[in-house]
This record gives sequence, C-alpha cells and structure tokens, in this order.
Amino acid sequence: MSVERDFSRVGRVVVKVGSSSLIYPTGRPNLAQMENLVRQLADLHNQGRQVLLVTSGAIGVGVHRLGFARRPADLPETQAAAAVGQGMLMHMYEKFFAEYGVTTGQVLLTREDLADRRRFLNARNTMYALMRLGVVPVINENDTVAVEEIKFGDNDNLAALVAGLVDADLMILLSDIAGLYDADPRHYEQACLIDQVTEITPAMEDAAGGAGTGLGTGGMATKLQAARMAMHFGLVTVLARAGEKDVVRRVLAGEKLGTVFWPSGRLENKKRWIAYGSCVSGNIHVDGGAARALLQKGKSLLPSGITRVEGDFEMGNTVCIIGPDGVEIARGIVNYTAAEVDRIKGLQTGEIFRVLGHKDYDEVVHRNNMVLDA
Repeated sequence: MSVERDFSRVGRVVVKVGSSSLIYPTGRPNLAQMENLVRQLADLHNQGRQVLLVTSGAIGVGVHRLGFARRPADLPETQAAAAVGQGMLMHMYEKFFAEYGVTTGQVLLTREDLADRRRFLNARNTMYALMRLGVVPVINENDTVAVEEIKFGDNDNLAALVAGLVDADLMILLSDIAGLYDADPRHYEQACLIDQVTEITPAMEDAAGGAGTGLGTGGMATKLQAARMAMHFGLVTVLARAGEKDVVRRVLAGEKLGTVFWPSGRLENKKRWIAYGSCVSGNIHVDGGAARALLQKGKSLLPSGITRVEGDFEMGNTVCIIGPDGVEIARGIVNYTAAEVDRIKGLQTGEIFRVLGHKDYDEVVHRNNMVLDA
C-alpha cells in the first residue's frame, strides 16, 4: 500500500552526496552540481530547517591534484590524496555557501569517534552547537588517519550514524542512480524502480551491486545498509539521483522521486549507539530459556542463562548475546568483566557475591542497556 510522502514538517535533514556525483570521470570536480546542491541546502537553511551535509569526494579531488591516474591501492598514498583533497573540497563548499550568506563548519569523523561513548556524546554536542549557531556542518570521514579497523567503509553508513547521532527527521542519499531497482539497471534494461520500501528483503540485497565508480567506495549494498540502519532508528530515508533538477527541494516537497524507505521502529539515542555505534568486545552465549526471556518477555540477562563467554571485555563494553543456535539475538552494555561473567555463568543472582566477593548488579546486561536484534 502506498504511503503519502509528506515532509513538510521535517526540521532536521541529513543530506549525503557521493564522489560520483561530485567528480567528473576526468577526476575534476563537478562545480555546477556542487553549486546547485549548495543552493538548495542554503535555501532549506533560510527556511529555518537544520541541514547537515555528509560529503564524499576528498580522495577523488586529491587523486587528480596529485596526478594519479586512478585511486591508489596503497593506504598511505590514499591518505595523502585525502589530505590534499579535503582542504580543496572544503574550500569549494565554503566559497559556494558563503555566496548565499551561510557559514559552514568542517567535521571529520572516524568510527572510533562514535564507538567511544564519551567521544560520541562530544560529537553530538558539537553538532548541536553548530546547528544552534546557524552553521551547516560539512561532514566527511577522516581518511587521513582512518585505517581499516576504524573506517566506516563508506559515507552512506556515516550519514546514517550522523542522522541517528543528531536525531534527524530525514536522510537523503544522493547518488548517480535514480533509486533502488529490482535489478541492476546498468545491466538490465527492464529493471524497474521501487517507489517505496518498508522492509529490506534478501532479494533486494542480492540485486545490490558493488561500487559504481573507480573513485567511490560505496554502492547499492552500502546504501541498503545505511537505509536499514535509519529504518531501525525510526528515520525516513530517500535515495535519489543527485543530477535530478532541484532534487532536494522536490524531495522535501513530497514529489515521488527515487525510493523512500519508511521506518520500522524507533530506538532511543543511547540504544542507537549500542546497536550501531559501539564496537563489540566479546560474545555471551545463552541457553533457550534466557533467549526466550530476552526476546519474548523483555527481560534483562541474568547469570543463570549464560552458557559460555568469548572475548576479553571489561565492564561497560558492548557485547553480543548469542542464542543456542549460534545466532546473535541482542547486544548490550555488560556490567561485569569477561572473567567475572565466566565465573558466575549458570549461577543464581544470590550466588554472585559468594563467588566474586562483590555484587554491584543482579543483571549481567540490563534490558535498558540492551538492543534486541532487528
């Protein structure tokens, strides 16, 4: 059943634009498209809406400036290209936004910044301060220092995490493709555009391909990952083609452009961080009774249902909770260390003090600090 697109009340929007939409195949920046996008965002800003821009393109711009024929495979050279390109990219955004009287602020993030709860809250506070001051945050991954262990992997997922970080109302993913199709339109002429999505199915994931260009890292698969994350957060996502005339304005006006992904739930901010922002430090395996108590009754995890512990986590770390079939059923913030959980597994709460010599909590993971697998 079709749902009416009504974004008239959207007050805070995150717009993400990819490298393929900002850079020509020659490697030079697409200034016309950048200026067109900035004009639309500046107009939203003038309407009193809060706008955050997540932009790719630093590496692509740097690749051309450094005279590389293609994106380097070598990590240090890729980071060098990012260092050169980020300054150039930000300069162009500052220039375009300034023409419309809008101030911008550069924000560079890594996965590690959002995985640490204190740094996550600092990033959130900074974003809110920028918006309160009327500044448009221009956000990118900090590719000059990010390595594989802390990379977001693409700016689609970064955009979704930022949208969750600031409690956005809408996320718009701008790409070189018009939306989600039932097959890859680059290879199948009969591929049909999907107008709206309420559930991301395995068939949709199978149809998603890899990166679209040599300058980008994302593809349809990463856009589906980002959309699923936003759906879980309770946010609406629209995937549309960046080159479409006045695409942002028309999306906000409710026109049927691209594909809209409707929310499937509403996680509070802390649980968004547990589910998607924090790094998992270990696994706790539980029996069938504990799994049912968590999934069906909304209970906390007690020691009596724990069968096995994996990893070397500390109190306050995030852990995966694994059901008896080996599938993750939840993740949450643990109240005891791995060694302590291993010692009290299978025991009643009344035995915790006898075994450990202290008992700060009855629960190994409290339900308020737990997110069930979506």
